[in-house]
Amino acid sequence: MKISKIKTNNKSNNYFIYIGNDTLGLLAKKISLSCPSAKKIAIIYDGKIPTKFKKKIIKDLKKYEVFYFKFDSSEKNKTIFEANSILEKLLHHRFTRSDVILGVGGGIVGDVSGFISSIFKRGLNYISIPTTLLAQVDASVGGKTAVNSKFGKNLIGSFYQPKFVICDVKFLTSLPRRQIISGYAEILKHAIIKDKKFFNWLKKNSVKLLSKKNINNYIYPILKSCKIKLNFVNKDLNEKKIRMILNFGHTFAHGIETRTNYSNKINHGEAVLIGMYLATKLSYIKKICKKETLDELIKIYKTNKLNYDLKKYFKNNDIKQIINIMRNDKKNNDKNINFILLKKIGKTTLPGEYKLPVGEISKNMSRLLN
Repeated sequence: MKISKIKTNNKSNNYFIYIGNDTLGLLAKKISLSCPSAKKIAIIYDGKIPTKFKKKIIKDLKKYEVFYFKFDSSEKNKTIFEANSILEKLLHHRFTRSDVILGVGGGIVGDVSGFISSIFKRGLNYISIPTTLLAQVDASVGGKTAVNSKFGKNLIGSFYQPKFVICDVKFLTSLPRRQIISGYAEILKHAIIKDKKFFNWLKKNSVKLLSKKNINNYIYPILKSCKIKLNFVNKDLNEKKIRMILNFGHTFAHGIETRTNYSNKINHGEAVLIGMYLATKLSYIKKICKKETLDELIKIYKTNKLNYDLKKYFKNNDIKQIINIMRNDKKNNDKNINFILLKKIGKTTLPGEYKLPVGEISKNMSRLLN
């Protein structure tokens, strides 16, 4: 099957993202080309990855000295302490800046692997193999790396680009529906903020997509999502302005995730689905979008049985705490909360256009939830 590839276009490092079915066969050749002086490879991997995939990854890496670091992939473990543990082991094994870190897993493994690569001796070769739908459409583009703090999600991090990314849809066969929905949330977000035509495609194809009957059905939406995200990233690599549009729904979502203490109660995609609904409802309340726009979003949620009810997970006191947590979001730089709101499907407000006081959010919360 044909392998699609996208080239990034940024000042710090241009790299290719390879997307298709059975793309893992490219790995050894691409390492040799992009990291010709490498002698050692540290594979940081999610322990939940099926053995058949791990064997496929390492079979062509025999010329390298390979070290394995199994990572318990949870937001609770995505800390500076866990990252430091791996950093110490890399130093013990005498890794140099010519060597390679290979991150194999979902977004959490990608965040940690990329972060470690960015700070180890001020920069180690990093290669990403995202294994979840969420990671393939989100973490594969943009170079964001981070670990969590008790004060919030992804507050300690850096921007660091990989040498290349391999997205193989074969990994998706091992994912439960909940993980597929998590990735679908980011695909849907990309359509909502930038591409009405793609949104209409999702309306027609989402039920089939979420059924997971044919993994090749994912190639087009992954490719399309990466292109939409790149459109923002290439213009604003370090998220100073226009790239913040990609955070649509995420101000609410990160508050939701932090309030659960990053438990399995709700995953990132599920939080983003709720966050996008709340941001769109807020847009309607503030008369930024029409009721038809909110109804379009609700319809695609209901058709695909996607939850958007925050009260399913939280009591009133929890919701107050979520609002307080949102104040610490890294995109806020004063006493107000920055929101990306929706004008219509395919078009949002600009970053910094809507800064709302915490009190105003609290005042409107009952309307948002009903």
